[in-house]
Amino acid sequence: MRLEELEKSASRQDLWNQPDKARELLREKTRLEATIERFKKLETAARDLEELYDIAREEADERTLAELEGDADGILENVRDEEIRSLLGQVEDGKNAIMTIHAGAGGTEAQDWAEMLLRMYLRWGEKKGFKTSILDYQYGEEAGVKSATVHIEGEYAYGYSKAESGIHRLVRISPFDASSRRHTSFASVFVYPEVDDEIVVDIDEKDLKIDTYRAGGKGGQHVNKTDSAVRITHIPTNIVVQCQNERSQHKNKAMALKVLRSRLFELKRKEQEEKRDALHSSKKEIAWGSQIRSYVLHPYKLIKDHRTNLEVGNVQKVLDGEIDGFIEAYLLSETTASRA
Repeated sequence: MRLEELEKSASRQDLWNQPDKARELLREKTRLEATIERFKKLETAARDLEELYDIAREEADERTLAELEGDADGILENVRDEEIRSLLGQVEDGKNAIMTIHAGAGGTEAQDWAEMLLRMYLRWGEKKGFKTSILDYQYGEEAGVKSATVHIEGEYAYGYSKAESGIHRLVRISPFDASSRRHTSFASVFVYPEVDDEIVVDIDEKDLKIDTYRAGGKGGQHVNKTDSAVRITHIPTNIVVQCQNERSQHKNKAMALKVLRSRLFELKRKEQEEKRDALHSSKKEIAWGSQIRSYVLHPYKLIKDHRTNLEVGNVQKVLDGEIDGFIEAYLLSETTASRA
């Protein structure tokens, strides 16, 4: 719907008798206005840059021309960001995200790999300007992490991070093997949109088993001295969620319920997509369990995304959070496939 149509709809008197519809239209109107404003700023910046370039070229000002080249790269990067953002058209794409990371079989090796992935995503979130917080952290026996749950807060946090759902494979010389043998480790990543009051997910209290316990951790922090951590089991689906990052049991329970609602929403969405795709057998099968990316540190250094075939040789840069290239390639490939 175009912005003019939204404004016309929002001005209709009978619309305000439908508060849910009104909120949806106003939210869409705000999103479109923000998009238009960003493009206007880019257009102005490009026009100013063109004028400065003409002047610098006439005066043969090489220094200014070099600076303008950098400015042009910045504008192109912003245009690229807008192109990718335009692919995030689902209602849930604009929401915050809840990410869970689980170590696969393999003990310490896999748990260390899970912790490496957690670090990578926390750094990626920082680079994107997202606010990240660890809701649950289950320590490994010797090193690393068995599982972790992260809340990612920011505009289109779910739309971007959903590209990371799947199995991640690591090949390297083990730092825990005295014989320095090569090991292969696996970890799973699942991403869910944070469900807010605008999305209704009914949960029957009778379907919940709620346990409290002392938060696991090192040292003598306050959170470890009281039963503040909360574990909720949704009996019909056997989904288990935990939260221990708050000192208050009440706050941990509220956040755990929010995580549960998000996972139930994602489960329902996945079931609907599977039913839809069953009618279109030629389309790509949706499977959370598929291996999506390999990170090879030995005998050579290469990271390859198996969905898009994108390869990157600078392994350390990726592990430091530079994963936007993989995310963008995935979103573009999914859009192309959906239009086929």
